[in-house]
Order: sequence, then C-alpha cells, then structure tokens
Amino acid sequence: MRFSGYRCSVCGSEYGESEGLYLCPKDQGCLDIVLDSKRIRKTVKPSQLLGPDHERSHWRYLPLLPVDDPGAQGTPLRSVGWTPLYSLPALRARHELKAFWLKDDGSNPTASFKDRASSLVAARARELGAQTVVTASTGNAGAALAGMAAALQLRAVVFAPGSAPRAKLAQMLAYGAEVILVEGNYDRATALSLEVSQDLGWYCRNTGYNPFTAEGKKTAALEIWEAVRAGSIAIPQGVPLSIFVSVGDGNIISGIHKGFRDLEDLGWLVFQPRIFGVQAEGSAAVARAYQAGWERIEAVRAATLADSICVDMPADGVRALRAARETGGAYITVSDEQILHALVELGRVGVFAEPAAAAAYAGYLQALERGQIGSEEPVLVLSTGSGLKDITAVQRVVPEVPVIEPTLQAVKRLLKL
Repeated sequence: MRFSGYRCSVCGSEYGESEGLYLCPKDQGCLDIVLDSKRIRKTVKPSQLLGPDHERSHWRYLPLLPVDDPGAQGTPLRSVGWTPLYSLPALRARHELKAFWLKDDGSNPTASFKDRASSLVAARARELGAQTVVTASTGNAGAALAGMAAALQLRAVVFAPGSAPRAKLAQMLAYGAEVILVEGNYDRATALSLEVSQDLGWYCRNTGYNPFTAEGKKTAALEIWEAVRAGSIAIPQGVPLSIFVSVGDGNIISGIHKGFRDLEDLGWLVFQPRIFGVQAEGSAAVARAYQAGWERIEAVRAATLADSICVDMPADGVRALRAARETGGAYITVSDEQILHALVELGRVGVFAEPAAAAAYAGYLQALERGQIGSEEPVLVLSTGSGLKDITAVQRVVPEVPVIEPTLQAVKRLLKL
C-alpha cells in the first residue's frame, strides 16, 4: 500500500490505513491521506514519472497515489488527466498578458475535472471489493462516477437535486447509473446519500467526505509541476506561478494544494505557487470566511447559474480556505454576469467552458482589474468542465440563430454583402 494512514485536517489526529475511515471520528474533520514519503523517496525518482515515454494520463503518477494499479486498460478510466495546456495567444494579446496558460479539464473522458476524483474512488472501491458506489452531485461528480464505474463494471447510484442540468442527468443515465432526484438543493441530496450509504454499506464517493477524492484532484498539481519542470510553463526565477481555481464545495482547490504539499514533503517541489480561489457572489461561503479572517465556514443560501459551484455549506471548506492562505493567494468573488462574460471570451479563442469553469477566468480578470495581480505575472487558469455540460446557461449569452430561405440572395442580405 502506498499510504501510511490518515490525518485529520482539523485536530491532527492520525489513524492507520486499515481503519478505512471517511471523516475524523473525533470532530468529523476532513481526512488527509498520508503518503509514505520516506519509502517513496527511497524507491522513486522524479525522472521515473516524467517525460513523453510514460502513460499520458494521471496514472503516470501512480507511485504518488494511494491506490494500486486499477488495470482497466483500453477503457476511459486510463485516459483521465494529462489534460491540454493552452497559451491562447489571442487572449494574451487582448489583455497584454506576458505569461498566461489555461489548463482545460473539459477534455477528460466525461468532460470535467471530476473524473480525476472518480477514477481514484472507483479504483479504491474495487480494491475494497465494493460493488456499489454512491454519491451526491449537482451533475459533474455524478457523471464522472457513472463513467468511471461503468469502465470498471461497478454499480453507480447518484442522488441529485431537482435543479441539476438535464444534460448532466442524461449523461449519467447513458453510463448506466441509477439517478434519483431529490426535492431541495445539493446539501439535501448529500445528506440523503450519506444516510443511504451508511444504512446499506455502499461505498461513498461524496466530495469532502471520501479522502480519496482529493487524492485524485491533486493530480492536476502534479501535471502543473511537470509542465514547469519541462518548460511548458515558463516561470521567471523568483516569481511565483499564480493558479486560479473555481470553488464550490472546496475539494478541487484543497486537492491541488495537497498535491503541491506532497511534492514539497518529497523534496521535489522546485517552485511554490500561489493559489487563488474564485467563487460566485451568490455562493461564497469560503470567500466570506477568507475576507472575515475566520478559520471556520458558515453556510450561505447559495444561488448562482454556475450549478457546479452552487453550495450552501462547502464540505471541504476549511482546507479550501487554507489553500489560499497558506500559499499567499486569495479569494475572489464574481457575479453571474462576469461569469457569462468570461464564458463568451473563452469561447472566442476556442475554449468552450461551462459557467463554473469560466468563473476561474472571470476571477483572474477581476484580479487584473483590481491590481491584485499584474499582467506580467505568470498565471494558470484551471477550466474544470466543458460548456456542453450546461447548454441552457450558454444559451443565455449566444445570439439567436437566423432562419432564411435557401437562396444566395438571402445569404447576402443577412451578411450584408
């Protein structure tokens, strides 16, 4: 086994690997998986993980992950991660940016970042001999679980709020998941999924509850680390890379922070990034705590068109808060209008992002405007999901499609030629 146990992120209590916990029994704090760093340093060198000859997925980092090789060759499970990195010259020119990159996780097998977590959870479920994996989701986590479970021939059950985008529900069903809509919001679906999991003994994927979700999400940090080492992301000496991440329940940003901390523990981290969390104004529990200087998270009544980051009470809020504070980053809030503007601007340079994904870029634009970051500073924006996930939201900002008679004259009139 590649990990030595669990450590509570709140009280620091440690538990053995064999205990198979979700949360800390003492205070219900999120658990960090503790890698056996001493053994890894002795048996693994960075050069063994890096370079074009290795598997082009996040499984290339298997020695740093707390699961055994899941097999599943020839399935989408083996294609998760190693997502493209774009420099977007037209966007750089428009805003006079010197060092800008966008990492597009909408290219994952089920079109979102959540494949990273679900692939690790599915692999862990198979190790444990679990046949059924359950989760609560507004859409992306459920679709990711459904797709990864299908790849390993596991049963997936997803509880979703009634407001979940229909495209995401259809995707889950196409993968063969059993989908149950719950009256109320995401938080109510989460509570019900936990109750069902505990009563029936199903393995639970829930974000901020299952510690393996953050382990999957940390692989984005490992890919960024490799890109910097390879020179694909060029950082001037002494200047930190700033990473902008949209935040809902907080597990993505905390997972990325965990990835960099693991690299630091191994002595392999050659740069220390700043991590910026971006939340929608109508769903900003973590940002509110950051601005107030709290070390606790208080629930809000969330309302935003960016469904993937619409959360009343972030399950991984405390670790998400620390990700910005401990790296010299910050939290930024953006309006739904700013999110839609960012979605359109990314589309004009070839990146089709769903609203929650576009929020990270909207936050970067706001940080530029407010002088929180300079246009010459190296920045990476993480785009977490494809625009195909929520066509209804996209339709708000695209023009109506004209209908004409099928003649050359009609085309010329329309195009004013």
